[in-house]
Amino acid sequence: MIKSTIKGIGFYVPDNVVTNDDLAKLMTTNDEWITERTGIKERRHRQNRNDSQETTAYLAFKASQKALEKANLTAQDIDYIVFATLSPDYYFPGCGVLLQDMLGCDTIGALDVRNQCSGFVYAVSVANAFIKSGTYKNILVVGAEIHSFGLDFSDEGRGVSVIFGDGAGAIVLSATEDENAGDILAVNMHSEGKYADELCTQFPGSKFGWSDRMRKEPENVTDKEVYPIMNGNFVFKHAVTRFPETMQEALDKAGKTIEDLDMFIPHQANLRIAQFVQQKFGLPDEKIHNNIQKYGNTTAASIPIALSEAIEEGKIKRGDLVLLSAFGSGFTWGSVLFEY
Repeated sequence: MIKSTIKGIGFYVPDNVVTNDDLAKLMTTNDEWITERTGIKERRHRQNRNDSQETTAYLAFKASQKALEKANLTAQDIDYIVFATLSPDYYFPGCGVLLQDMLGCDTIGALDVRNQCSGFVYAVSVANAFIKSGTYKNILVVGAEIHSFGLDFSDEGRGVSVIFGDGAGAIVLSATEDENAGDILAVNMHSEGKYADELCTQFPGSKFGWSDRMRKEPENVTDKEVYPIMNGNFVFKHAVTRFPETMQEALDKAGKTIEDLDMFIPHQANLRIAQFVQQKFGLPDEKIHNNIQKYGNTTAASIPIALSEAIEEGKIKRGDLVLLSAFGSGFTWGSVLFEY
């Protein structure tokens, strides 16, 4: 029986630390206001918002190098790339091919996933299917984001801008028949597109306009269209409903209970959401890993960053049962349950 096992993992974040006090210099806010609503104390932003070198693909490259090193593999060993991001270097092509070139992989396939906060969960689900079908042996799965170039650092945009940070995480998912190796036991993915407008960026797109509109009538392109918009309370209410559903679905599918779980890593959207879910399932502090306090919400990168960090800190050991769950724009949500 072919198993999908995580052979290596790594993450990378920019050196530039942006505290709540730093943001208070740009907009009407303060540390207490941000911490109370989100749990965030700081986040990472690339040093220069207009840097053409430290891109989303570059962050992914750095994280992937670490994952490959941990897996004791080279770029030539990778058969396929699945890259999740909402902040690609170009509108097209996607970041997958850019990462393939940066790493020096062979002319392998590179798939881009556009499922925002659920992107990494979706990406792992796709990679797992390829592994279990025998199509590929070693797949690089990446979640990477640079939000800082596209946020509204004004009073009008503060409800969104204080939340997001930059970063990348990557895993090498490999096929094995070793009976002692870990395996992905259950996955699920869901969506509810009728709520797309509750959390989105509207421009550019075929619905709200394209580059010719920006060029010909820039005065009519509004901040609401260009910057991310979020109905925070609405998103929160749906998240605390969908998180428990997808978690329980994964556990039930694998014949496991919450008591069997060694570690739960939720998407780092808001510390209050994670705390609500933790309380609902009665999880002790040692069975949940949150790092939104120091990285903010890095969207598709948040789960692989947190997973990598938890492994590095010794919170997750080989053989442990780990659950990854996410909810975000789309709406989309899903989970991956695996033995590490």
